[in-house]
Amino acid sequence: MTALTPAEIERGLAENASAPHGAARIAHAEALSAAAESSGDRTLFRHALSALIDAYEYSAERTKMTVPFARLLQEYDRDPSVFAAHETHGLYWRFKWVTGSIVGSPEVPLAAIERWLAEMERRYRVAGFSERAVRQAEFYLADSLGDRARADRAMSAWAAAERDRMSDCHACELSNQGRYWARREEDTKAIGVWEPVLAGQKTCMEEPHRALAHSLLSLVRLGRADEARSHHLRGYRMARGNESLLRAIGEHIEFCALTGNESRGLEILSEHTAHLGPLADAEAQLGFNGGVLVLLRRLTDLGHGDRPAVPYEGVGRTVRELADLLYGQVSAIAERFDARNGSGHVSGLLAERLARRPLTDTLPLGVRSPVLPGMGTGRAEAVAGGGGAPTGDSVPSGAAGAAGAGGAEELADLVERARAFRKRGHPGAALLWDRVADLVDTTGVEPDPQLAADLLERRALHASRAGDAGARALFVETLDAYRTSGQPGRAVLAELYAATSAVQFGAGAGEARELLAAVAASARALAESDELRPRRIATVEFTRIRIEAHLRAREAGTLGDGEHDHPDRPDAELPRELAGFIDRTDQVDGLQDLVAAAEAMLAGLALEEGEEARAERLLDSAAGRSLAAGRPWDAAEPLARRAALLFARGRAEEAEEAARAAVGHAGEVADAEEQGAVRLTLADILLRRGEGAEDAAAHALDAAHWFDQAGLGAGGGATARLVLARAYGAAGRTAEAAEILQSALPDLLEHGEYVAVQARETLGNLLRDLRDPRGASEQYLLAAETAKGWDDPGAQAHFAQLGAEGLAAAGLRTEAEAAYGRALELWRQVGHNPVAEVRVLRSLAWLVVQDNSVPATATVPRARQLMEEAAAVLEGAEEPGLRYERGQTWHQLADLLMEQLYDYEDYDEEETEEESGDDASVPDDASVPDDASVQEEAIALWDRAAAVYAGLGPHALDSRVQCLTRAAWNERALDRPDEALARLTTLREELAAQGSETAKALVAEVDTTLGHMR
Repeated sequence: MTALTPAEIERGLAENASAPHGAARIAHAEALSAAAESSGDRTLFRHALSALIDAYEYSAERTKMTVPFARLLQEYDRDPSVFAAHETHGLYWRFKWVTGSIVGSPEVPLAAIERWLAEMERRYRVAGFSERAVRQAEFYLADSLGDRARADRAMSAWAAAERDRMSDCHACELSNQGRYWARREEDTKAIGVWEPVLAGQKTCMEEPHRALAHSLLSLVRLGRADEARSHHLRGYRMARGNESLLRAIGEHIEFCALTGNESRGLEILSEHTAHLGPLADAEAQLGFNGGVLVLLRRLTDLGHGDRPAVPYEGVGRTVRELADLLYGQVSAIAERFDARNGSGHVSGLLAERLARRPLTDTLPLGVRSPVLPGMGTGRAEAVAGGGGAPTGDSVPSGAAGAAGAGGAEELADLVERARAFRKRGHPGAALLWDRVADLVDTTGVEPDPQLAADLLERRALHASRAGDAGARALFVETLDAYRTSGQPGRAVLAELYAATSAVQFGAGAGEARELLAAVAASARALAESDELRPRRIATVEFTRIRIEAHLRAREAGTLGDGEHDHPDRPDAELPRELAGFIDRTDQVDGLQDLVAAAEAMLAGLALEEGEEARAERLLDSAAGRSLAAGRPWDAAEPLARRAALLFARGRAEEAEEAARAAVGHAGEVADAEEQGAVRLTLADILLRRGEGAEDAAAHALDAAHWFDQAGLGAGGGATARLVLARAYGAAGRTAEAAEILQSALPDLLEHGEYVAVQARETLGNLLRDLRDPRGASEQYLLAAETAKGWDDPGAQAHFAQLGAEGLAAAGLRTEAEAAYGRALELWRQVGHNPVAEVRVLRSLAWLVVQDNSVPATATVPRARQLMEEAAAVLEGAEEPGLRYERGQTWHQLADLLMEQLYDYEDYDEEETEEESGDDASVPDDASVPDDASVQEEAIALWDRAAAVYAGLGPHALDSRVQCLTRAAWNERALDRPDEALARLTTLREELAAQGSETAKALVAEVDTTLGHMR
């Protein structure tokens, strides 16, 4: 390979300085360092060594910096005078890095580290630096050794010493100090130390990234779950993919493992599998893999030891296999440290970390993660009290304490509770019957015939919910069991379940009708003295009405293709049958819940017919009946539906009231999907009202979690996450919003074009606010592509324009110009948005003059043409907004001409024909305008814009002052000081006469300008 020249090495160092940290940057730095040494240029060699040390520092190979630093120190000791001031400062600054590096290298003997620390102290003292950095380094050593007394002394001396040019970045200092207290579980003290970093008052290249990760477990232990969630979402977004932050990533994985977010932990692990193997930085490997092991052990405890984990060195591993492999590696690392330190401290810390138990059952994070088998799918396993998220072990009020193992007495008590809940129609009954079944299994108690029938019904209901075709036979068996045990009322219900199960699994219409008729006869045959008789007759009739509507639609071929086989056109008979049922049942005591259910169903049909007022009244009545019947859980759904309807009809305050009532009454609802739906309704209403973004976010977060519990993370869960992201964005929690929305985006793209476009627009806005214009433009342009087939091209034009703005902000001029061109074409198709058209033309003008490959003498005429084209669009417009845009066009043209004025002078008149060729875009001298003519034109344009602003009132006052001030300065530059002063004096008098607060502030600005000009 040809040796690099010094110029090529310098260019390579400059390019590598802006490259992403990691293996590629290190490899390039190593090659450049070797080339620089071979060149014999000692200055260049020093620069290359410094660059190599920097590349190692921000990577997983930081321990390799010791050798190049020793070479650099030799260069300094040979002749300090050749080091420039900044080089000397850099040398001493990197001294700290190397000290930390060797402390984290178990192969470096303890005596050698102590000698190095003493050498650092000597050199810093001779150079006149504070001992702060030395005591910090001593603290790291003492902390690594587990010498708490020495660590405490060093910490005190570190904090007391004066900060100077060699002190570590204050953010890094606070991060490491807080971590020391957190490891001792002095969490309140740790959070207090971290506060300036966490609040963004002290930041650096790697902070608050690390402090956010360090704080996670402390916040959970302190019960500050919302902050822990926020720190995880923000912190992981900052640390993701950064190999110098592997220890922080390990802390995020550990946090997920200890808060019921194991699947999220696996996702994070899958993004960093390349770093699972042995690393040059043993301390980083120990920190990262230690967090991974906490996750793998938690998964094993949950019964997932045999499921696939992630590949290791290209080979697939199960959770247990990967855990065993990694444990062997980190144990060996810990033993190497212990051998070096002469203690078991590091192994003890590892064992303590791996022994940690979950800090909470579930801490919802908001992000979408795959659900592990057997974790959080199907019916919710909890009934949340007070409207909160499921805890995993809570029970309906009144049912607490019934789950413990015991004998016949305990079983009898639990059965009594379950039957009481069932009689009331309480949704927690199913959970209690599950516990009855568990207790029967664990105690071995032989159930009596009545209990055996109850347990058989439970099995049949579970099979039906799971879509098991065997449910019908189980219900028939249940029917016989209830009849045999002398429970005819329960037998009728089992017979009805069997009939509905037959329809569910494809029975023909004739058979279904025969089965329903038989059930109706059984209900009527119940003894007149049986208190259940009226309810059974009404229940059978209501069920028959619903099934009959389904059968009619099936026979008519009008069933849709949807998941629930709803008719794709209205059933004329169903509304009349429901109304008749309501009339017949309304006056019967104890059946108001059935009337409420019929009204809720009738409300849905009214909505299909566009009868919103009637639907709203029916839903209101249904909720009221449920409450009056002592079944508040049944009121939650109609209240939520009514809330959404009220909001759509413009009654926002009533809508919020109804939605809050729905959430309040949902406390004992057992259906996870319904729990999610009522919370999502309230969150959406709060967000759309523009009030209480944090409140909206809390309800959207709960909704997402409930949908996940129901196995609907890709459906309702994705919608909830979109609302959550929008709420976080409105609350200024932009990074969290982006992290959540990016996790849900693949699901949202399956929700139809409108939702896909809305999601991409929201994400684009968030990324733009996070100063990621390239990422934002990608989302906007993808949204434009999705909207391509819509009837109105306005949406596509809007997103093409936003995409162009992002590309321009990212410095992608050519791509931006193409996107602006497409947006202009689309706006002209729309034909009724001159403001958008004009703004695109002006943006194109500015892009044109940014093309440095073409001289200004070629770009400015094109830019002028675009500005004049924009002005022509607005010619004759009288509407104030359009007049303002016309003023802006002349204003910006003047600014553009002045900004480009000196670019004309950059044109090299000595350019040879060989360099320029026959390019017609290179003008002769006659086409290059002089300064005075450009300035005169700019003054005229600013005056023209100011005249437009003058007629637009106070909101254009600031723009007018800008124009007249710039015109005045240019008059002064043209040697017309009297005219310039007169212009500003007149302007000042005019502003002073107005007397508004805005005018007063502008008077002060003009006074300042006059003072400078005089």
